[in-house]
Amino acid sequence: MFQKIKNIYHLIRAFLANLYYGFPSRRIKMIGVTGTDGKTTTTHLIYHILKHADKKVSMISTVYALVAGHEYDTGFHVTTPDAILIPKYIRMAADQKDEYFILETTSHRLDQNQLFGTKFEIGVITNITHEHLDYHRTYEDYVRSKEKLLGMSKIGIINKDNESYKYLSQNSKLKSQNYISNLKTVEKTFNLPKFNQYNYAAAYTVCRQLGLSDREILGAIKTFNLPKGRLEVVYDRDFKVIIDFAHTPNAFASLLPELRRLYLDKGGKLIHVFGSAGLRDKTKRPLMGEASSKYSDYIILTEEDYRTERLEDICGQITSGIENNRYKIVNRREQAINKAIEMAKKGDLVVITGKGHEKSLCRGKIEYPWSEHEAVKKALNL
Repeated sequence: MFQKIKNIYHLIRAFLANLYYGFPSRRIKMIGVTGTDGKTTTTHLIYHILKHADKKVSMISTVYALVAGHEYDTGFHVTTPDAILIPKYIRMAADQKDEYFILETTSHRLDQNQLFGTKFEIGVITNITHEHLDYHRTYEDYVRSKEKLLGMSKIGIINKDNESYKYLSQNSKLKSQNYISNLKTVEKTFNLPKFNQYNYAAAYTVCRQLGLSDREILGAIKTFNLPKGRLEVVYDRDFKVIIDFAHTPNAFASLLPELRRLYLDKGGKLIHVFGSAGLRDKTKRPLMGEASSKYSDYIILTEEDYRTERLEDICGQITSGIENNRYKIVNRREQAINKAIEMAKKGDLVVITGKGHEKSLCRGKIEYPWSEHEAVKKALNL
């Protein structure tokens, strides 16, 4: 009941903000991107393709906002800005005669009606897997929240290979497109990890819907660099160190085997450093441990924004899913990274997940400055 009252409150705020800014989404083609994993990469790739085609375009993602030619910080642990800020940013882009605006959005913002009054030309759902059940309680509720984006969009683009496809394709009132047919084009043209093939195929499908040619899209993809903290190789000498934002069981199960295939085909060990955010979905933690232990040779568990939860409890829940004893708990994240790099031998791969681009680390109720990249540099004495 309390959440329903809050949702009405957010709806009113979103409506009033849109009223104040003149419902700016009516003046620009909005592209919304949601999903459990892959939404940031998909958002950035759509933006890159449109910019490469000389289109005027703005974007808000987990990493930052690029609006009307200016970059803005969206804050700590924020994917989609507050209901008041969204129409403000859209209005700024529309006033500069931008043609397109790409908005990465979360199930929380959709469920809370914080996008009320925003109309989308295209809505994309990359995938829906196990996440945020601390908030949504059930997977079905989680899917319904994501589905709201399709209801706000003229065209819906969804992944036929994802378990949510059957529900979304039956219940959506839209004529939705699936983008699996475009996977072959992406596969033939680029040597990508499987999970990124889906992200690239989604972006490809969006841009085809917007009228761009194959030549324009594929030419742009060739010059695309992944967002900061996404599959980012930060050290590549005797061994490799990769930083990635992966923080769900599905992301681990997609990322880790692909990294083994790409970098460890001639031997070497995969050392995985990760944790799980405090005061968030607890049910995913054993599944994260299970996925990591399946594909990692050694695990180092550590903090990841434990907030006011006991770190020992978080790690205990993760270890309940680990199927072997090849793990160690190191409480401080910088020390965990130090340990992983100290362990790494020639030909090994150190994978550090969960923080990616983020600039802070929450301990208790305090946000401390943090950089995964700087922590790696210090560990390597660079």
